[in-house]
Amino acid sequence: MQEFEIQSMTCGHCASRVAQAVKNLDAQAKIEVDLPTKTVRVDTAEDRASVAAALAEAGYAPK
Repeated sequence: MQEFEIQSMTCGHCASRVAQAVKNLDAQAKIEVDLPTKTVRVDTAEDRASVAAALAEAGYAPK
């Protein structure tokens, strides 16, 4: 399980865009979003760098 802190994720719309960015990379990924802590947990076979790059490309670069 990979964990990312995304400071720019502030609402439900942001959370859904973050989740979609991960799903575009790996449709089988499991995603947990915690808006109050601005944390996303991702269970995927993709490496951390690939997930971080997908998030950044969507406009939600992890810290």
